[in-house]
Amino acid sequence: MTRVALAFSGGLDTTVCVPLLEEEYGYDDVIGVTVDVGQPASEFEEAEETAEALGLEHYVVDARAEFAQLCLESVRANATYQGYPLGTALARPVIATAILEVAEEEGCTGIAHGCTGKGNDQLRFEAIWRDSDLEVIAPVRELGLTREWEQEYAAERDLPVEGGSGGDWSIDTNLWSRSVEGDELEDPSYVPPEDIYAWTQAPTGETQEIEIEFEEGYPVAVDGVEYEPVELVEHLNGVAGAYGVGRTDSMEDRMLGLKVRENYEHPAATTLLNAHEGLEGLVLTQEEREFKQLIDQKWSKKGYEGLIDAPLVDALEGFIEETQQRVTGTVTIRFEGGQARVVARDSEYAAYSAEHASFDTETVGKITQEDATGVAKYHGFQRRLANEAIAANAAAEEEVELAPDGGSETDAEDE
Repeated sequence: MTRVALAFSGGLDTTVCVPLLEEEYGYDDVIGVTVDVGQPASEFEEAEETAEALGLEHYVVDARAEFAQLCLESVRANATYQGYPLGTALARPVIATAILEVAEEEGCTGIAHGCTGKGNDQLRFEAIWRDSDLEVIAPVRELGLTREWEQEYAAERDLPVEGGSGGDWSIDTNLWSRSVEGDELEDPSYVPPEDIYAWTQAPTGETQEIEIEFEEGYPVAVDGVEYEPVELVEHLNGVAGAYGVGRTDSMEDRMLGLKVRENYEHPAATTLLNAHEGLEGLVLTQEEREFKQLIDQKWSKKGYEGLIDAPLVDALEGFIEETQQRVTGTVTIRFEGGQARVVARDSEYAAYSAEHASFDTETVGKITQEDATGVAKYHGFQRRLANEAIAANAAAEEEVELAPDGGSETDAEDE
């Protein structure tokens, strides 16, 4: 008997995939796998109810701890893509790995998803799955299915779906972020209504300050209370979201070249990323900060692609790990006007001296202010030489142009 494991959400796409995998692909048995990376309880209820109605063998895997740890690794890498924290992108490899493990344990010969051929998720899932010997199947992409066709097919087969995404918007939620797209939001000129947001309140004039503690680049406590990664993120989603922190309206460039509009909510991610970068600014040297921007950018790109296990990422994390040994301390964040601003930071590893930086002291250790005179004279020296050469050549060219009959002034005098 041939078996196939399906990434199952209970929505329209994955529900129609169940009979298609049997009828079009010839599988004797389909099992559904839903992976918990922090979705709301209602999504699991929908998946379980739909699986039961279909008579589908259904597995639920709790991967919140693994996903939360990866999110905190992304904080150490200051990971964002085109201005927003990575959420869906980081979740997909975690989900794909969990589904693959179930598929192999249950003796499946195939593994399937319900992604279209236009999005990023097909690539992120399959990057993990194609390391295995299982047949990778994408019915929606391979059969060229449209949402309208799926709705008609579901109605004809009396499949347990409501004929859509469960609302006006297509929503993807995990512990780290909530994305909203589709319908009128596809029009870049459309102003989203307030009701697309669920994690964040409209910003008000109220403010609040919290203190976040870091150990070697990892956030470990808020206001003196230690949290495990999952609880830490959940706590900050609630606290920061109440002040409207973490909204992004993005024109996102996907891996396949399409440009799409995405709306995101990520209050905890925004707060932690801002705090971490603020602490790095205190403890890392200028050279480390500049070079780490390149490292972080590469890490973020691989994270967006779903290739977080690439050899390049291992190499990048070697540098990140070394720098993060000193990213230990506390950061005070103020929530106001929808922002999470760093207003104070403290660390025993600070590469900073208030005494040396102060305008009220005459010297910097053994260095006097007069010692800066020589530096000031050399500063910009090449620029001055270059500008002098440019000005001299420009003047010479002007003299040639002003000379009569195109000759030089000297030639005119000789005649």
